[in-house]
Amino acid sequence: MFKTTVENLLEAALKDRPDLFLIDFSIQGDNQIKVVIDGDNGVLVEDCIFISRAIEHNLDREEQDFSLDVMSAGATSPLVNKRQYKRHLNRALKVKTASDKFEGTLVNATDESITLQWKVREPKPIGKGKVTVIKEANIAYEDIVEAKVMIKF
Repeated sequence: MFKTTVENLLEAALKDRPDLFLIDFSIQGDNQIKVVIDGDNGVLVEDCIFISRAIEHNLDREEQDFSLDVMSAGATSPLVNKRQYKRHLNRALKVKTASDKFEGTLVNATDESITLQWKVREPKPIGKGKVTVIKEANIAYEDIVEAKVMIKF
């Protein structure tokens, strides 16, 4: 019953803020609530505070003892929601499928798949030397085992 109450409060808060979406939600045995969110425009501390207050201010600590952690999906966290891909257009991604690995720039994200693009050096068809070729892979979401943004400094 406690979990259902928290889920309903979380759902209501996310309805008030359609730019935010849920990545992960769990309640541990000792009523430790953990909420991970992301947003179409990123997540600010104020966004985490908004979600935290929407939950905490509507629960009675006298009735139920709990702890609450609201955080954003980290920069090194895998992408798990289709909306996250759209936010990371033109960024470098590392994508694993069951049969292959890709590293490239995310150039497109539709409701069904993503498109990665990268450059490789290949031997010239005629003569000596190499030529730079642009390769592209269209990967369906259901084929993605893991996708992470590659952070470059």
